[in-house]
Amino acid sequence: MSGGIADLPLFPLRTVLFPGGRLPLRLFEQRYLTMAKACLRDESPFGVCLIREGGEVGAPASPYEVGCLARISAWDMPQLGVLQVLALGTRRFRIQERRVQADGLARASVALPEEEADAALDGTDVCVRILRRAIESGGEALVEPPLRYDSAAWVGARLAELLPLSPEARQRLLEMDSAADRLEVLRRLVRPAGQ
Repeated sequence: MSGGIADLPLFPLRTVLFPGGRLPLRLFEQRYLTMAKACLRDESPFGVCLIREGGEVGAPASPYEVGCLARISAWDMPQLGVLQVLALGTRRFRIQERRVQADGLARASVALPEEEADAALDGTDVCVRILRRAIESGGEALVEPPLRYDSAAWVGARLAELLPLSPEARQRLLEMDSAADRLEVLRRLVRPAGQ
């Protein structure tokens, strides 16, 4: 582990955010509006984690332990009481201890795992070819530049976001500590039968 954050606001969702990923959010619950304002004011991150039990709205949900730090890169308030933000994933975290405030906002002390070792890829890798095709055929709006087709960590994360996987499958990929192992799982998923 390489440090941590003692008091991170959490945003449990029915989606998985990966480092380098984009997450558009529409905030209207007071606890999340207050959280977003504080993050913008302090230029601080919040934590996105997949919901294990519960819902996105209402009573606090119970999240998986591994999530991704997010920073707000753009925001707009198209109507009073509704905040639209674009959050960017930065790095993974693991919840150590979670508590819920009176307003229902979950906060946690989190550990930050070592940054995963990256590996170089070439353009002939099946994952690179599939990702390039997906981005070139309209997926560029879903991906934050720069495009890093030579990075196993970047290609694996973007493919995990774009493939039609269940949230639980994406969560298992996020929890993997090795970019090379994550890419190998994805290769098995995208390789045509018999190859």
